[in-house]
Amino acid sequence: MATEVRRPEGTVVPCPAAPLLAGAGGLAGHGFRARTGPVRLLPAGTPSDFRLVTASETAVPAGGAAVVLAAGAMASAGLLRAEGPVQAVLDAWVRAVRPRRVLLASPRSLCAGVDRAIEVVGTLLERYAGTGRPVFVRKQIVHNIHVVRDLEERGAVFVEELDEVPDGAVVVFSAHGVSPQVREEASRRGLEVVDATCPLVTKVHAEARRFAARGDTVVLIGHAGHEEVEGTLGEAPGHTVLVQTPADVATLRVPDPARVSYLTQTTLALDETAEVISALEKRFPGIRGPGSDDICYATTNRQHALQAVASQADVVLVVGSANSSNSVRLAELARRGGTPAYLIDDAGDIRPEWIRDADTVGLTAGASAPQGLVDGVVAALGGLGPVTVAEHTTTTETVTFGLPAAVRAR
Repeated sequence: MATEVRRPEGTVVPCPAAPLLAGAGGLAGHGFRARTGPVRLLPAGTPSDFRLVTASETAVPAGGAAVVLAAGAMASAGLLRAEGPVQAVLDAWVRAVRPRRVLLASPRSLCAGVDRAIEVVGTLLERYAGTGRPVFVRKQIVHNIHVVRDLEERGAVFVEELDEVPDGAVVVFSAHGVSPQVREEASRRGLEVVDATCPLVTKVHAEARRFAARGDTVVLIGHAGHEEVEGTLGEAPGHTVLVQTPADVATLRVPDPARVSYLTQTTLALDETAEVISALEKRFPGIRGPGSDDICYATTNRQHALQAVASQADVVLVVGSANSSNSVRLAELARRGGTPAYLIDDAGDIRPEWIRDADTVGLTAGASAPQGLVDGVVAALGGLGPVTVAEHTTTTETVTFGLPAAVRAR
């Protein structure tokens, strides 16, 4: 799939919709192998089975096909005709060609905690480059496949558990935090730990210890199995119970109903969490919560920004990985407001039927998704016709977190 066409006379025709045609909503979704890249158009009369070859001038293999989709001009951009399912893919995207407005929700993309965690790993990779000493990371440093893939390509070694890390090695704890049991294991094995836990998650951990120490049953509102929840539960395992819905609250039993506190996972949806808290307050009138909201500022800001955009959009696209809690919550929030919404890792996940009839596309990104992925979506949509981009800002974020002492020391 051509990302650009280089003509014999030297002019270049950009083809930004290539990721759409090649991705899950295009050829890859129909079982074809497709790669993207620049294409050079050979002069007329050049012997070749195809007029289009790669930029290195290697002819497209016999039986293959080169496809060009230029912005707003597919019919006249050198689009090769195909047969069967390939043609069906091309026709589906042709029907999606139209002018569009893209509303960008702001704030979006990386938050301070995620930015800090990524910088921790990047700094350590630079520090140990050429020493033969690998940098291990327990779990995904943040929940985004592109971030993890980039750090892997730079040399980071991601593991699920500490038993995969050699004794004495350097290991980074992810932004989601870990339980005291994990910290004890790392200390016992002499691992050189660099803790990239988000400071806002650390706050929740401290609250869990404090509430349990005063004799309360700690009710944690969160999603079972999420790494942040597992870490928080580990702070006071004999005193903490997990609830996910108001229905869970209805069946909850505690030793002393007069001594109950609650905490929340930092990446929850505000409206759903409010329903659970309300159920807890009705069931346990004396329940106490944290001094300030546990749901982090970035999660809150992104949800408010999305609500402002979703109400004006025909469809919402949320850039973020499926295991990113805050990204999933954004898509769910838009749907609850009545706007169709889809979670995508990048532009290649977009399907033509989602946007075919959409004049206005709302676009945001979860707190673990880099801004470059958002830029890629805007560019790809521009390959389907003229795009007008407007940014809708609800607040400006100025929060930053310093690097851990173990990283600053050198």
